[in-house]
Amino acid sequence: MRTRIKELRAREGLTQADLSKKVGCRRETISFVEKAEYNPSLLLAVRIAKVFGEAVENVFIFEAEDLAL
Repeated sequence: MRTRIKELRAREGLTQADLSKKVGCRRETISFVEKAEYNPSLLLAVRIAKVFGEAVENVFIFEAEDLAL
């Protein structure tokens, strides 16, 4: 999985700390999610996408191997 969080934060002029406050999590969580080192809960993913006015699938991009069973 890859994310567009860093790109979207830059577009909105937000720091990781700003985003974490908006979605109710720690800044470190945003860092890990941004680097695709942690998969967020569905609720957190939706909150992040909502901050940017984007659909979840436009913020979190899954590759074919991510979805393989």
